[in-house]
Amino acid sequence: MANGYDFIIIGGGSAGSVLAGRLSEDPGAQVLLLEAGGSDRHPFYHLPAGFAKMTKGIGSWGWDTVPQKHMQGKMFRYTQGKVIGGGSAINAQIYTRGTAQDYDDWRQMGCAGWGYDDVLPYFRKAEDDETWDNRYHGKGGPLGVSEPRAPLPICEAYFAAAAQLGIPRNPDVNGERQDGVCYYQLTQRNVRRSSAAMAYVTPNRNRRNLTVRLGAQVRRLIVEAGRATGVELADGTRLTARAEVLLASGAIGAPRLLQLSGIGPANHLSGLGIKVVHDQPQIGANLQDHLDLYYIAEHKGPYSYDRYAKPHWAVLAGLQYLVARRGPVASSLFETGGFWYADPDARSPDIQFHLGLGTGIEHGVASMPQGGITLNSCHLRPRSRGSVRLQSADPAQAPLIDPNCLADPIDRDRTIRGLKLTQEILAQSPLQSYILAQRLPGPEVRTDDDYFNFICQHSKTSHHCAGTCRMGADDGAVVDVRLRFNGIDGLRIVDNSIMPTVISSNTNAAAIMIGEKAADMIKADHGMPLT
Repeated sequence: MANGYDFIIIGGGSAGSVLAGRLSEDPGAQVLLLEAGGSDRHPFYHLPAGFAKMTKGIGSWGWDTVPQKHMQGKMFRYTQGKVIGGGSAINAQIYTRGTAQDYDDWRQMGCAGWGYDDVLPYFRKAEDDETWDNRYHGKGGPLGVSEPRAPLPICEAYFAAAAQLGIPRNPDVNGERQDGVCYYQLTQRNVRRSSAAMAYVTPNRNRRNLTVRLGAQVRRLIVEAGRATGVELADGTRLTARAEVLLASGAIGAPRLLQLSGIGPANHLSGLGIKVVHDQPQIGANLQDHLDLYYIAEHKGPYSYDRYAKPHWAVLAGLQYLVARRGPVASSLFETGGFWYADPDARSPDIQFHLGLGTGIEHGVASMPQGGITLNSCHLRPRSRGSVRLQSADPAQAPLIDPNCLADPIDRDRTIRGLKLTQEILAQSPLQSYILAQRLPGPEVRTDDDYFNFICQHSKTSHHCAGTCRMGADDGAVVDVRLRFNGIDGLRIVDNSIMPTVISSNTNAAAIMIGEKAADMIKADHGMPLT
């Protein structure tokens, strides 16, 4: 269709790709997927180690945060996917879901139908898990989920070091319990990335009722008589949605587009000269993210993948991958980690680790001349809340992203405790044959004030933003429990912005689950057959 569709999906990321694949299963539904970014044909999007290029600018909007007032004015690179597949096309492919209590908390907050028993079937429905087929995991779904193919011996030493501190090894942190260190499962199939687009869109591009438009940036939503009827693109083209407009632009992109469309806090929008279509103060509020710290140790020898940054070693790595699907190219570089406690009384693990098999992997993180490892930690249930606002009415301007990190003193305390725990792990005897010295932070960092100053210099986002279009049953909620926008008909929000609280892990798997669950709700609401 030239400009009329049943469903218009804005954003081809983790949730939007799921919607496109699932809603187009009904041949009677005309589905349009709009993605502002481009194609994922470049090899970096398919090779597991391509992640190392992603936080440095490839496939991203290129945004930064505002200066963090509780972190000495630090600004973060805030990588947001701008490519088909969104965050699932540029992330480290780690497949974790959080804890059962995360979702039961949502239900207790008034989000009926979003408890763990409600969402688990949708995690299982998405999965084609090469390892597990049980109550917690499924086979035969679109999304490839697999085990790492390229761990190094230092990973086993890390497990042994954690064991000396009483942290057990856990073969499945997505199963009955999250506690422990592990090899993470990865969104990969046949040692290639399995992004949401690769899983749900690419196999279905030949469907006559599915239209995918790349490089299609939406300027605003069109709302007429209290109903979302379509979208206007940056080039002025107008497209009509007969059934619903489905906003799946993520925890930054969704509130940004709503505000550009005159939907959001009236005072803020009026101050920018934007005509207010619908006053909703909570749009762009409640931003949550995991602040990521990194502890870097230098090696005594070539025990990580750092040496493969040199051209001749990179050629060897490429050959090794082509021949055997092994080596550094087969690694997401952060496929080892786990979950443990900064607060021993926490209801479930409140710290997550990611062991980087090298240094300088992500934007702004230091490299070691002789090579080394990076052990990241993040506090999983932050109390601090931030915001997403516009700096002008110009769609070309980046939004004002303010995670408001460490605004709550408890977040600061737990974050420092997590960093100290990484230091303890790296100091255990099983790692000493590998480690020459702990470099960042070094021995000069001793007091909590020292640790705080270090964090203000050496930290980043975990890329787990959520909460800016909160779901709930209360009057202030942006969407209801079926993800329908409160106050505008024909509009649904389907992405991590609807999370009332951020889950206790990486968020990509949850975004895919949200897409799966939303697709079934949309089908039910429109009398479409369920699959």
